[in-house]
Amino acid sequence: MSNKMRPKEPARQLTFDLAGDPCFGIEDFFVSESNENAYAMLELWPDWPDSVLLLRGPAGAGKSHLGAIWAARAGARILTARDFAAERDLESLARSGPLLIEDADAIGEAEASLFHLLNLVRHHHHALVLTARRAPDFWGLRIADLLSRLRLAPVAAIEPPDEDLMRAILVKLFLDRQLVVDTGLIEHAALHLDRSFEAARDFVERLDREALARGARITKSLAGTVLQSLIPPETE
Repeated sequence: MSNKMRPKEPARQLTFDLAGDPCFGIEDFFVSESNENAYAMLELWPDWPDSVLLLRGPAGAGKSHLGAIWAARAGARILTARDFAAERDLESLARSGPLLIEDADAIGEAEASLFHLLNLVRHHHHALVLTARRAPDFWGLRIADLLSRLRLAPVAAIEPPDEDLMRAILVKLFLDRQLVVDTGLIEHAALHLDRSFEAARDFVERLDREALARGARITKSLAGTVLQSLIPPETE
């Protein structure tokens, strides 16, 4: 068959990740059974039982969002664990006001600095919030006194999402990408996806990419195809 006679395959467009920046305002945070205890603890500030608080939850659970809400209210400075590791003047940092350190479980070689910071924030009567996926026992810490201090710190824990939160997460993820979808699609996805933040994020990202690649709008049919690709085959 000549090139002229060969039927054309459907063209697939180049895709780009056009997701907008996540919205971290208080009006964008959905409170459910999964996160209400953590939300309530952050709401109690400044009447906390300790100056240090651990905000713990799985990846994508909303730790950064909830931390950002608290930081805006408290006027706190936000640092990643990597940013903190590069800090040299811990005294000035602790004196400057409330602090939020993201991904503290990746503190690594900066654990001595973190131990020093804990003492300094207490001395200056400021608050320190540390976000992490896991409990301090799993951070690989070698300074026993630091581990002991962190074990005693109050914890605001975010649990895996319930059904209501899964719906809210999906809505937020679509809105962050400026995508408008049918509510029935949301309900169907929330029912069939694994109950995890990562599953919701993976689904929305793949669906967006597939729609862009096909040059098509997002439909229930397309969502069903993407969902099917995410569900592992049953083993006999």
